[in-house]
Order: sequence, then C-alpha cells, then structure tokens
Amino acid sequence: MRYLTLAAALFAATSAFADDHDEEKIFGMAGILSATNSEDLPLILLSAGQPLAEAPLKLKSGTYYEIEIEADGSQELALAGADFFRAIWIDEIVIEGIEIRPLGVDSFEFDEAGTMEVSFVAIKPGSYELRVPQSKGDLQRLSITIE
Repeated sequence: MRYLTLAAALFAATSAFADDHDEEKIFGMAGILSATNSEDLPLILLSAGQPLAEAPLKLKSGTYYEIEIEADGSQELALAGADFFRAIWIDEIVIEGIEIRPLGVDSFEFDEAGTMEVSFVAIKPGSYELRVPQSKGDLQRLSITIE
C-alpha cells in the first residue's frame, strides 16, 4: 500500500510541476536532445557503382544526429549495418512524412528512388560500417567511428 501511495504522490508532483513549466523543456529538449548537442550529418547516397559518402563519419557518443539517406533509383539497393544500428539509439525514421520509432533495425532497402531521414543518438564507442550487401569494393561501404 505504501508503494501505491508513493506512486500517486510522485504522479501528482510531476503533473503539478509540468503544469507550471514548459513541457518541451522538461521532456523533449533537455540534456542529450538539446539543440546544442545535435548535428546534421552529410547525405548518404545509394546509387549503382557510386560511393555512399565523401568521407568516413566520426561521431561522438551522447550526441544527437540526423542523417538523410537517398536512393537515386538506378538500382534496387539496400544499406546494412546491424552492428552500427545496435550501437545507436534510433529516435525516429521519417519516410515521406511518416514517422517510425523502431525498437531495432538491421538494414534498409530502397526498391525505387526515395529519401529517408534517420535521427539517432550515438551510444557505444567503436568502429562500424554501413554497406551495400554483396558489394565487393570499398565504394559502397561507409566507415563510422563513435568516440
């Protein structure tokens, strides 16, 4: 019974606090998700025989990132990187205005031209890669380091 009373008191206190303060500052933009701790990354381009990006990515653990992934439709292409996707926390994936909040991701596949945006927080330091499956060259691999 004490736990139920404690939970009710905490809920009441939180609700009263939220009523008196801006919810966006309390819940959405504090700390790790603040504008000063976010960064837009260069575009990843999925195109037959073309490099995914101009240079490897260096990310900082605890920083919020947004990246666009664009397919030009020249070929049906996927982008795989299960180890990388497990080293980040994905806030959302946006495809044609549809926001998806996944628990986990292994890969993406574009059957035709299109763009998606992925918003995430880099978490686990290490070296990772995103790649087009079954590609043999380094052009269609992107090295990513989380420091």
